[in-house]
Amino acid sequence: MSPLAAPGAAGPSSPDPASGRLCAVEGPRFRTQTGNPRQRRTRAEAPYVFVALQCAAPQDAGARICLGGSDELTLGRGVSLEATSEERTLHLKVPDGLISGRHARISRVLNEWVLEDVGSRNGTFLEGKTITRAPLSDGAIFLAGQTYFVFRSSLPQAPHLVGLQALQGQPPGLLTLLPSVAGDFEKLAVAARSETKLPVLVQGETGTGKEVLATAIHQLSGRPGPFVAVNCGALPATLVESELFGYRKGAFTSALEDRPGLIRSADKGTLLLDEIGDLPMPAQAALLRVLQEEEVTPVGGTKPVKIDLRVIAATHRDLKALVEQEKFRRDLYTRLSGFTLTLPALRERREDLGLLVASLLKRIAPGRELKLTPEAGRVLLDHAWPGNVRELEKCLSGAAVFAREDLIDVDDLPAGIREPEAQPAPPPPSALSDEDRQRREQVISLLREHAGNVTSVAKSMGKARTQVQRWLRRYAIDPLQYRR
Repeated sequence: MSPLAAPGAAGPSSPDPASGRLCAVEGPRFRTQTGNPRQRRTRAEAPYVFVALQCAAPQDAGARICLGGSDELTLGRGVSLEATSEERTLHLKVPDGLISGRHARISRVLNEWVLEDVGSRNGTFLEGKTITRAPLSDGAIFLAGQTYFVFRSSLPQAPHLVGLQALQGQPPGLLTLLPSVAGDFEKLAVAARSETKLPVLVQGETGTGKEVLATAIHQLSGRPGPFVAVNCGALPATLVESELFGYRKGAFTSALEDRPGLIRSADKGTLLLDEIGDLPMPAQAALLRVLQEEEVTPVGGTKPVKIDLRVIAATHRDLKALVEQEKFRRDLYTRLSGFTLTLPALRERREDLGLLVASLLKRIAPGRELKLTPEAGRVLLDHAWPGNVRELEKCLSGAAVFAREDLIDVDDLPAGIREPEAQPAPPPPSALSDEDRQRREQVISLLREHAGNVTSVAKSMGKARTQVQRWLRRYAIDPLQYRR
C-alpha cells in the first residue's frame, strides 16, 4: 500500500478546502478530475459516505468521501479503492468481488439523500434489509457486496473531499476518518511538536486508547528521553510521594538505597500521569510544585533536582466536576490542561471501526490475511463496545485464534459480542432531577422539530453530537421514533 495522507494534511494536489472538487491524497489510488468552477462553494458542514469495514479485506483501512458540492455518488466495483468526480457526480470504486460494476447510487432528492440499487447482482442492504430505493438517515449503515458503508448527513467540512486517513508511519493513536476528530488530532500534533512542552490533558472512557494517544504524542515530540507511564490509581496511598519523587537512602526504614522515582525517570522525555483524578490531594500539591518549578525533591532529600519533561495527564473522570467538589486542586487542573482533548467512545465513531480493525489485525495476526463474513462484520458494527478499543482488541485476538481458514465468522466472536447482555433499564422520568427532566423535554422537543436528526439537535443546542448521544442513552430516548 502506498503512503496515505495524514489527518488534516494537504495532499500532493490538494485544492482550496472551499472548492467543490476532489483532491488526490494517495497517488494513483485517488485521481483528481476538476469539476465546473462555478460549482465551487464554501460550506461549513457537508454529508459524507464512509467505507467503514471491508469484510473481504479488513486489513485495508477505510475511507471517507465528502458529498459537499455534489448531487450524486455512484458505487461500483474497481481494481482498487478509488474515487473520481465529474460535474456534480462522484464515482466510487471498491475492490470487492461481490459488488457489481454498477451497483448502487446515492442521490440528493430535495433535502434528503436517497440510496438506490441499480440492478446489482447481489443486492443492496440498508440496516440489514434488502432495498430497491430508500432514504438515508444520519448514521445509517448499508451493505454492498462484502463492504459496509456509513452515511452521515452533516459533519464538519474536511480539508480533503476524499481522504484515507491510515497514514503509513503515522502513530496508531492518531488515526481517524472523522473530520472533527481529525481536526483535534491535527492540533494535538502541533502541540506535541512545540518546544514549549505544552501539557496535554486527555479525557475519555476506559479503553478508548488514552495511553496509545500519549505514546503518539511522545513519538511526535522527538524528545530524546523515555516515555514513562504512571497509573496514579494503582499507587498505594502511603507510597505515592516516594514512588513519584524518589527517596534518599535512610529516608525511612526500608530505604536501603537512593531511588530516583518515576518523575525523574522520565527526564528529557514524556511522563504520562494516567488516572490523574485518583491522585490523593497531598500528592497533588507536591506535583503542582514539581510542574511549576521543574524540579523535584526526593523524600528525605534537602536539595531539589532539576528535571526536563513533558507531562501528559489522562483520566476517565470529569476533572472539572472534581474541582467543583474540591476533590481536585483547581491550580493543578489549570496547570495540566494546556491542551485538552476528549477521545470519543468507540460506539460514537463507528466510521473508524474498519480503520481500527485493520490496525489491530496487523498487530494481532501479522502475516495472516484474515477475513470477516458479512454477518460477523455486522455484529462488530452493531455492538455497543462498552470496553471501547480495548474490548475490540480482545475480541479480535480471540476470533483470530478460532478462525477456520482465516475466515472470522459470527461463531468465532466472543459470546458477549454475539449475544450482548441486557443493559440495565435507565431510570424512569419520574426518578430524574428537575434539571434532567427539563433537559429531557428539551431534547424530545428538538428531536420532533428536527425529525430525529441528532446532528441538527446538537447544533441547535450548541453542544457536541456525542453529548446529545449521551443524553439520549441516559434518558432512554430513541431518536428513530421521531423520524419522518
